Amino acid sequence: MAAHFFTLSIITLSLFVVASSGELESELVADLLTLQSESKSGVIHLDDRTVSKFLTSPRTPRPYSFLIFFDAANFHDKPELRLRELRREFEIVASSFITNHNSSNTKLFFGDIEFRESQSSFQLFGVNSLPHVRLVGPTAKSLKDDSDVMDQGDFSRLAKSMAEFVESRTKLTVGPIHRPPVLSKTQLGLITALLLLGLPLVAKRIFAGETLLHDPKIWLSGAVFVYFFSVSGAMHNIIRKMPMFLVDRNDPNKLVFFYQGSGMQLGAEGFAVGFLYTVVGLLLAVVTHVLVYVKDATAKRLAMLFTLLVSFWAVKKVILLDNWKTGYGIHGFWPSSWN
Repeated sequence: MAAHFFTLSIITLSLFVVASSGELESELVADLLTLQSESKSGVIHLDDRTVSKFLTSPRTPRPYSFLIFFDAANFHDKPELRLRELRREFEIVASSFITNHNSSNTKLFFGDIEFRESQSSFQLFGVNSLPHVRLVGPTAKSLKDDSDVMDQGDFSRLAKSMAEFVESRTKLTVGPIHRPPVLSKTQLGLITALLLLGLPLVAKRIFAGETLLHDPKIWLSGAVFVYFFSVSGAMHNIIRKMPMFLVDRNDPNKLVFFYQGSGMQLGAEGFAVGFLYTVVGLLLAVVTHVLVYVKDATAKRLAMLFTLLVSFWAVKKVILLDNWKTGYGIHGFWPSSWN
């Protein structure tokens, strides 16, 4: 009889513990949903107390994961860190995830921690450099050793790379990224009104042939711009959202404008190569469209010599940069009859 009573007590106690644990988990999820709804972007602001409440105190496995953005307000004025921009992109990912799941998903929450408010949490996660994004999974016991850190090289693609990081570490799908419109309805209405008011004046100048589109210099400048835009990789930078430069990992005070490796191209190096190409193109245009009208033979020779020297220098710089970046070399060969 005593053995049966002891077994029944153990079972009852186990059921009570399980029920209590389930109620605690439900309360934590409910609290997180409340904090999420109170945030405009869905990002929950964490501090040392809430980190303990939602991450370190609950037993594992927790019923949710946490994607955390580590921020420092006193570093927002440093453009090389891009904390403001990355924080906005993080908020876009959070709001997109919540929208795509109709605010009903309780498996993933988004949070941010500010350095001056929560230095203990920074130490707990082992964060010693920014920008920093970390995913804390349900089974993570040590916030420093068991959580996943997003590689800083992936920040170049902003919100898309953050979404891919979440999808690669969890079984969840973020879905399409919803970006806010560039202009509000009020701004669009104001612009439309101004266009309607200015339409008669614009039409009058068009029929009179007095607009900028009738100026050959504008077309010339536009052609040069399109050429530079095409050869500088600007479209690649826009599509891939590539930064102009990176911060040297070994020396935070040093900026990297040229990235060695064929898998990535910074905006600065594309513009540098585009400038060299544009110089060669403009010199060729001058030779074929301007120099032919020069009467002085000496001036023609000097201009041609200058064009050849500058073009040779520019092309050589491009070849050297390509060789340094990719490892591929371009070699010249003499005709076999010259050997």
